Amino acid sequence: MIYHLIKYLDLHFDFVGARLFQYLSFRAAAAVLLSLTISMVFGKRLINWLRYKQVGETIRDLGLDGQMQKSGTPTMGGIIILMSILIPTLLFADLTNVYIQTLLIATVWLGMIGFLDDYIKVFKKDKEGLAGRFKIIGQVGAGVIVASMLYWNPTVTIKERTDHESTTSAMVEQTGQSSAVANWEETKNIKTTIPFIKDNEFDYSWLLPQSMRTPVAMWVVFTLVVIIIVTAVSNGANITDGIDGLAAGSSAIIGVTLAILAYVSGNYIFADYLNIMYIPRSGELTIFIAAFVGSCIGFLWYNSYPAQVFMGDTGSLALGGIIAVFSIAIRKELLIPVLCGIFLIENLSVIIQVSYFKYTKKKYGEGRRVFLMSPLHHHFQKKGMHEAKIVSRFWIVGILLAVVTIITLKTR
Repeated sequence: MIYHLIKYLDLHFDFVGARLFQYLSFRAAAAVLLSLTISMVFGKRLINWLRYKQVGETIRDLGLDGQMQKSGTPTMGGIIILMSILIPTLLFADLTNVYIQTLLIATVWLGMIGFLDDYIKVFKKDKEGLAGRFKIIGQVGAGVIVASMLYWNPTVTIKERTDHESTTSAMVEQTGQSSAVANWEETKNIKTTIPFIKDNEFDYSWLLPQSMRTPVAMWVVFTLVVIIIVTAVSNGANITDGIDGLAAGSSAIIGVTLAILAYVSGNYIFADYLNIMYIPRSGELTIFIAAFVGSCIGFLWYNSYPAQVFMGDTGSLALGGIIAVFSIAIRKELLIPVLCGIFLIENLSVIIQVSYFKYTKKKYGEGRRVFLMSPLHHHFQKKGMHEAKIVSRFWIVGILLAVVTIITLKTR
C-alpha cells in the first residue's frame, strides 16, 4: 500500500525520495526490517495474551527428556509469523502483481486451515484437531487456486532467447550489463526447471499425448502437480515442527535460497548470464520472501530452545505451503527434494516407520521399528542427544543443501 501511495505521489507531485521505492533491494530490506520488528516487538505481546487466555500446548508423554516441562507453553504462535509476512508484503509489494496475489492468497488460505486445527485442539480440547480429510481438502483447494491463477493469468509467462549468444561473465561482473543485445521471446507455457541436466527444462505438457494437449487438459496436469507439491511440503513442514526452532530455522534457510533464485530469475541480465529461465515480473516476489525470512528469524527469538511459544499448525502448514507455492511460481519446484531435504527426510522417516511396523506386524505378529521413534529428530532425542544440538546439526545440513541448490544454477 505504501508502494502504491508513493508511486501515486511521485507521478502527480514528484515526491522527494520516491525513486527509492523503484528498487527491489530497498523494498526487500524494508520488508525484512519491518517483519523482524513485528515478530520481535508485537510477538511478545501476543505470547503474553496467549498465556493470559491459557492457550497452552497439551503434551503427550513420549518418554523424551524435558518433554513434560514444555506443557502449557503457548501455542498458535504461527499468528506472529503470518502477521510478519502479510503486513510488510501489503505495504511494500506491488499488489497488482499476480505472483504476489497468489502468495498472499495461499498464505491466508493455509494459515486458516492451520488456525482451525489449533483452535479445535486448544479451545475445543480435542487433541486430534481438524480431521485429516478436511486438511487434505483444504490443501487440495489451495493447490487448485494456485494452479488456476498461475495457469490462466496471461501475465504469467517466461522469456526465452531466440538467439544463442550469451553475455560474457567479465562484462556482467564489471558493468552489470550485457555486451550483446539479447532477443527474447515471451511465451505462455508450463515449463519448469530440472536440476543437474543440460537443457534443463521440462514441459508438463509432455506428460500428455500430442493429441490431448488442450488448454484444459494441460491445466488438469499442472493442477495435479501443484496439489501434490503443496500437500507434501506443507505436511513436511508440519512434521518437522517437533522440537524448538527446527521448522522456523530450516524455513529461514530455505527462504534465503528462494530469495536468491527469485531475484536472478526475474533479472534478465543474471538469467542470461546463468543461462536459466527468465521469468518477467517474478522479481517482485523478492519482497514477499524477504518478509518471510524476517518473520522466521524474528519468530526464532521466542521459539529457540527453550521455546516461549510454539508455532502450531497455524505456522507450520503456512510455512510449508508458502515454500511450495513460491517454488512453483519461480519454476524451481523440482529443486524442492534438494532444498527442502530436511522436510523430505522427516516425511520419509514417518512413512518408513509406519510402513515397516505394519509390514512386520502382519508378517511376524508383532510390529518392529526402523527408528527408535519418528519423525527422525525424535530418534536422535531417544539416543540421548540434546534437542538444541539436534536443531543445530539439522540447520547445518539445511545450509549445505541450500548451497547445493544454488550451485545447480551453473552445474549441469
